[in-house]
Amino acid sequence: MSGRAGVTTPSLYKHVRSLAELRALVSARVMNDIADRAGRAVLGRSADEAIRAFMTAWRHYARQHPHRYSAVLQSPDPRTAEAGTRLVDIITAALRAYGLEDSAAIHAARCLRAAVHGFAVLEAQDAFGLPENLDDSYELLIRMTVAGLRAPH
Repeated sequence: MSGRAGVTTPSLYKHVRSLAELRALVSARVMNDIADRAGRAVLGRSADEAIRAFMTAWRHYARQHPHRYSAVLQSPDPRTAEAGTRLVDIITAALRAYGLEDSAAIHAARCLRAAVHGFAVLEAQDAFGLPENLDDSYELLIRMTVAGLRAPH
């Protein structure tokens, strides 16, 4: 990272206090980037189109920036939590089209995140060893997710 910033590794710590803070800053940036992309993707869309756009934008980010994506911390750092809240707000707004609000929307958002994140992590780690096309698999995941959201709750 110091090389990309144009400084030596020791000089990097003049800008951040510790490796933990650096990781938290990177994590917050990644979450903000994903929230920005997801927000743009769902803008003007609703229901199935919004879910498809959200899932596609998230996966695209993870594929485009696998190292950044792997740096997302699951920590209580306020900067990452704030970006995570933005992401939750985007998806829960899209979920209203399915009649999901309050706790039901949070449960659905968790399931959606688990599906997208799980696929993205497995894909980044080359953990899908069979020859079937991953885009086809992801398309099926999107269709299954949308079908699940349309099912009676």
